[in-house]
Amino acid sequence: MPPMRRILLTAFLCALAACALLAAPALGKNTQELGRPGGGFPFPTPDCPENCQAIAQVTGFQVQLGENKNPFMIRRPGFVVSFTIRLSKPSTDQVSFFKTTYGQTPQARLAIVRSLKKKREYKLIKQTQAFDLEPYFGSTPTIALRQPFRVHKGDIVALTVPTWLPAFAHNQSSDQAWRSSHSGDECTATNPPSAAHEKEGTVMTYGCFYRTARLLYSASFIGDPKPTNPATKR
Repeated sequence: MPPMRRILLTAFLCALAACALLAAPALGKNTQELGRPGGGFPFPTPDCPENCQAIAQVTGFQVQLGENKNPFMIRRPGFVVSFTIRLSKPSTDQVSFFKTTYGQTPQARLAIVRSLKKKREYKLIKQTQAFDLEPYFGSTPTIALRQPFRVHKGDIVALTVPTWLPAFAHNQSSDQAWRSSHSGDECTATNPPSAAHEKEGTVMTYGCFYRTARLLYSASFIGDPKPTNPATKR
């Protein structure tokens, strides 16, 4: 290609790119990725295959990420439309152990829970179907909800793992913490009994609090738009 033609082609492609940037709509102020406050806190490297730990048979949610408290709490009405989960890739032996111990199909479901403001009790409001996530090990898939969840101020977006899932990172900073649906002696047990909160309308005690660890998920939230032209009162 002659030099002049190459320069003209480059200029043309740059112009197209500029037009694309100008045409791209800006994210609305009512759109938020819960679990990544202020656009920060990218997912850390997950456990497995090194120092392998996984989430197993439990429901939980992050309660602190740095200075941000309750990063999965809904602040105003809107919809949760999808969730993203960071998955490690355990070794063959690790996968075999988890399947033998906790179940053959590594699954997760998104859940909406609401605090009853007493004794750390939470009510399960709604949940998605269980998603089989083994095909996505070693990646960070985003899963759209078949039907967006209507949520209200004070609701919390939690993650339920009926079996097991390598979406966990420990040895994090002390300003990262999460809460689980285990309680009492189960908080420190090596293999606690199953405590996944999966029956809608029921209440469970989320009595275990853990620092220096993170559940590797986030949720896309779209808040209700604020009226800018309210009807005139008569």
